[in-house]
Amino acid sequence: AGSNRSWRRKPSSATATAMAVRSRHEDVVPDIVQQFVVYFYRHIRERNVDEILKMYETSFNKISERFFQGSPWPQADLIAPYVKNDHVFCMLYKELYFRHLYAKQTPTLQERIDSWENYCSLFGVILHGNVNMILPNQWLWDMMDEFVYQFQSFCQYRGKLAMKSEEEITKLKGCGQVWNAISVFNFLQALVDKSGINNILADDVPSDPESFAATQGYGKGSNVLKNLGYYSLLGLLRMHCLTGNYWGALKSIESINIIQPGHLKRVIGASVSLYYYAGFAYMMLRRPTDAMRCFSTVLTQLIRLRKHLPRMACYAQVSKKQEQLYALLAICYSYCSRSRLLDDGVLNTMKDTLGEKIQSMAKGDEAAFDELFTLACPKFVTPSEPSYTEAMANYSQDAFRLQLGIFLAEMTQQHRLSNLSSFLKLYSTISIPKLASIMEIDEKELKVQLLDLKERSETLQWSGSGGPLDGEPISLLDLDFCLDGDLIKIVDHKVERRYGDFFTSHIAKMEEILGDLKVQQHQNTASSTS
Repeated sequence: AGSNRSWRRKPSSATATAMAVRSRHEDVVPDIVQQFVVYFYRHIRERNVDEILKMYETSFNKISERFFQGSPWPQADLIAPYVKNDHVFCMLYKELYFRHLYAKQTPTLQERIDSWENYCSLFGVILHGNVNMILPNQWLWDMMDEFVYQFQSFCQYRGKLAMKSEEEITKLKGCGQVWNAISVFNFLQALVDKSGINNILADDVPSDPESFAATQGYGKGSNVLKNLGYYSLLGLLRMHCLTGNYWGALKSIESINIIQPGHLKRVIGASVSLYYYAGFAYMMLRRPTDAMRCFSTVLTQLIRLRKHLPRMACYAQVSKKQEQLYALLAICYSYCSRSRLLDDGVLNTMKDTLGEKIQSMAKGDEAAFDELFTLACPKFVTPSEPSYTEAMANYSQDAFRLQLGIFLAEMTQQHRLSNLSSFLKLYSTISIPKLASIMEIDEKELKVQLLDLKERSETLQWSGSGGPLDGEPISLLDLDFCLDGDLIKIVDHKVERRYGDFFTSHIAKMEEILGDLKVQQHQNTASSTS
């Protein structure tokens, strides 16, 4: 990014006005902000993680709500004198400054550029400097999540050429290295490689109290590079999904155990992100059982945390993702109704909220598929620059329309083949001419559909070992068939009911209820005694 400075031009009139208005709010640093940065800086210097987390999650948000609801925080150069002009702290402060700006206002092009340069400087120090800080994992995750979000936001902003002036388009032409997809991928991969996180996870023994999973990365020395490397794996997962590379998305997290990612227990946003993007990648790779397992795992986790979620800073974001997860789960369930893969609470909630949509999708209603996919899919981006010669065009939705078209074509084909499967269930043997006559299609077309059904019904399912791309072959149909000349031979597979799982889940629920009753009884006894 440092080699291309052609974007450093005079801001457009609209941008200059917006920046001037903001600067009037930033000329004076309120006393509360002075106190905040002084104590924040002190706790970071003293490596007091608990106090850093309190100030990050509570104090920063309270001050923002009270004093900066509609305006940005003071700029870094104004608070620098209060923190001894510490350039690393100023970069961390800028990260918070721009994140608040993105959340509360629409950033200008220059502010997007400035934020990119700050990330380049900050990651440069982490990668090539001697960082001895200890920062809360929640902040490190939010930092990585925001980094990918701002890339996504810039791609969408850049694609809306019809809404831009000639000045803005001219300036955009010189921003080829700003939020460049290759540069973003390189930063993420560099953090993964420099941290050695893949080797750490490969050698990790969760039962060891000194393990990465047990210590949450808070071991000897700084946790910053190590944990940023871990969260960069999730950043790569998301980046690949945003650009439509689903195989690469799952390949990027092959060192993470997606069933027991112990490091994510206390960072709920990272856990939700892992299962959302991994599940979506599985769905688009035609592995619905693995997708359903991912969605069900995180939704079960959210159900257990439902009493605590409203008190978390990430509540609004997690609630939105929860709605998207149920929508994606409903899509998979509509053509692969393996209820034994789902927790009872998740299954019941999904049917209560999306029961009608599931029935519509089972009947092949394209509008229902379109609605839920549009609601739940990631915000796809076109990573390359648009054609600036067509200034009245709008490219921001091109990537979404492409992925939507691929998805709807797949669902249409799935429904067409489900009709064929329904006919096959009625027979043990039937000739191709007879079945073609019943279905009112050509015999040649029927043979094509039979071969297509055979291919699409076979997929991989992760067995619990190996990487997320590994798996054992399974059939999504509850029947099998083969062709013997013009004769179709069908074998019906009866799914055995798994009574053990049923009783195990209900025993666990009973123990949970008994535990709650004991706690309530103890509280009642204590209150009556007092």
